[in-house]
Amino acid sequence: MRTSTVRRVGLAVAVAAALTSVGACGGSDDGSTSKARGKDAGSGVVKTDAIAALLDVQKKTGAASSAKVEGTMTVGSAMSMKQSGALDWSDGVSGSMEITYTGGAMADTMKKSGGNGTMQARYFKDGYAADMGEAMAQQTGGKRWISYSYEDLAALGGASGAAMKDQMQNTTPDQGVKSLLASGDVKEVGKEQVRGVRTTHYSGTVDVAELTAKTSKLDADQLAALKKQLNDAGITTETVDIWVDENDLLVKKSERGQMKTGELNTTMFYSDYGTKVSVQRPPAGETIGFKELFQQQGATAGAS
Repeated sequence: MRTSTVRRVGLAVAVAAALTSVGACGGSDDGSTSKARGKDAGSGVVKTDAIAALLDVQKKTGAASSAKVEGTMTVGSAMSMKQSGALDWSDGVSGSMEITYTGGAMADTMKKSGGNGTMQARYFKDGYAADMGEAMAQQTGGKRWISYSYEDLAALGGASGAAMKDQMQNTTPDQGVKSLLASGDVKEVGKEQVRGVRTTHYSGTVDVAELTAKTSKLDADQLAALKKQLNDAGITTETVDIWVDENDLLVKKSERGQMKTGELNTTMFYSDYGTKVSVQRPPAGETIGFKELFQQQGATAGAS
């Protein structure tokens, strides 16, 4: 396989990271949010009225089923991106997002691969597909899309892959609220305007490893391996801020943390709740599966 094709495989994996920023660092809900009600954190900042308000936000945002989404993400020196689209979470996560890499190594890689920095990602209940462009198609017999099942994703990165699979299958706007509730560190900051909408701002600090242990479906060995990977990367805590409107719907979410390679920062905006979302799988003749692509890579390497 040509080097540029390998680069595109890596870019497709990065699409997964873009989707996880839509939600938050937590995974599926195991009831831990309800345990946060009235919890007395060491900092003493947890307030029952804030907990009660956010439980309503979690419920109403989750029940809204769909929304338009846009935002930005920076992962140290590796990449910065912007994204926009629409997602539906009435039965798993589905929808489409346009993702543009605006800086960092990922943007450089796309330019070297002949791309313009922008790709489309389509999400389905069982996986996702990334359009890697015409240059990719010229190297794979007309197949410009790489498809990933979530099982492929879990196998890709060990414990971190399993965690990402869990996140992506449960990534919805209300997950940001669930994560803040589960943290045991919640406070109301005040009233603010967000894009012309009157909102209430809440903030808290999340221990990433602890929250993953509370909310994910990872087993003990996977959790231990993930904690080591997080520690090696220098990822410990994140500050989570959310802004909700007068209808108890999430309007904005931001997450900020520090890694050894730089800052992790995501900001997402949500609007038009209840919007209709329609997404189709790419044409089969233009799609290659992740496993098949890597099998081809292995065969090429063996023949060289």
